[in-house]
Amino acid sequence: MKFDKIDQEILWILQTDSKTTTKQMAHQLGLSNTAVYERVRKLERTGVIKQYVALVDFEKIDKSFIAFCQIKLVQHRHDLVKKFEKEVLQFDEVLECYNVSGEYDYILRVAVKNMKAYREFLNNKLTMLDYIGSAYSTFIINEVKNSVQIRV
Repeated sequence: MKFDKIDQEILWILQTDSKTTTKQMAHQLGLSNTAVYERVRKLERTGVIKQYVALVDFEKIDKSFIAFCQIKLVQHRHDLVKKFEKEVLQFDEVLECYNVSGEYDYILRVAVKNMKAYREFLNNKLTMLDYIGSAYSTFIINEVKNSVQIRV
């Protein structure tokens, strides 16, 4: 889909603060409320804007221990892949899960309270799945950049 400069600015504004009103955007962009409203609706209708969310401060909800967990399955059979993907969706600790190329089959981003909670997640949930061959963990020492915004 092609985006003109106005669509790009609308997307940037909404990624910065999704609570920005149509009226505020119209004033900022020098357009009418109706023009901005129609453009936003088009971006929503075409699926460019998938959803609006509130970003939570993990420290304030006591889930600031972030780990990346690389997973190898015992086999790459279709049924095991589908089974793993279905199971991982049920784990609240898993924020993201990607099927990747290379040495590992999946990378998970996991948020928990502390190392003890991560160990419990790993031992009592993740590695209880009998089709997991191995799990390798990497822990975040310091967050340098974490963004959900992208320029179009």
